[in-house]
Amino acid sequence: MNQRLFRPFPRGRQSGRSALASALRIARALFISQYALMLEFRAEILLWALSGVMPLLMFSLWSSAPAGAAAGISPQAFARYFLAAFVVRQFTVVWVVYAFEEDNLLGRLSPLLLQPLPLVWRYAAAHLAEQATRLPFVMAMVALFFLAVPEAVWIPSPARLLLALLAAHLGFWLNFLLQHAITMLCFWSERASALERFLFMPYLFLSGMLAPLDLYPEAVRRFALLTPFPSMLYVPAQLASGGAIDALAAFRTVALWLAVLIPLNLLLWRAGVRRYAAMGG
Repeated sequence: MNQRLFRPFPRGRQSGRSALASALRIARALFISQYALMLEFRAEILLWALSGVMPLLMFSLWSSAPAGAAAGISPQAFARYFLAAFVVRQFTVVWVVYAFEEDNLLGRLSPLLLQPLPLVWRYAAAHLAEQATRLPFVMAMVALFFLAVPEAVWIPSPARLLLALLAAHLGFWLNFLLQHAITMLCFWSERASALERFLFMPYLFLSGMLAPLDLYPEAVRRFALLTPFPSMLYVPAQLASGGAIDALAAFRTVALWLAVLIPLNLLLWRAGVRRYAAMGG
């Protein structure tokens, strides 16, 4: 049974340029196959995109709230921040725990574990393919928002845009690894997704989805920035919308959490696969 989590090839089998070329071919084939699969569910993905409009609803609330003016945030800044938060949320959403749980309950896990490709890459490719399928819908919704709120139209500077794209991509992987660690509990429990739903509450309040962290009390804001949740939404949204943010400190926090989550995922994966094999899975 394949106990490797990240490494696409066993040690010593391939190295150097040939291993990289093989990995790229596998990644390309995996992405294409997953993208073709996601296109079959594009109507459902449109509904997923529409279900992620909470940041836009929060804009309608905060744009007329006196707290924003007291904090020095204009309605235009609110519009840009919440639109950026909407876009970031669309491309950092993760559902690996539900896919893994379903595969486990329906008996599809054993054949997948016997394949030479680490299972995590299959789920990662599915997420990236789903994001590619979601992209046209998100662009259409952004265009409609600009038509409804023309004062929100802006073009980020190239440096800000690149940093925002990098932060959003890192935020996705941070969210993916955090949920993947919870996913590993499926080896011990049939309903690990319940814990993921529980974690949605701190994500909701600390990620900046309900309000920019600038509106929080200073102590709460400092605490929030130590957690992984702002990196999944607030940081890239601030970078894209032109808000003030310490980008270096934000990327340091991402690096710290990645350094914690990657070894944790490896430990949980190996322990889980050993238990699954011992139980006759």
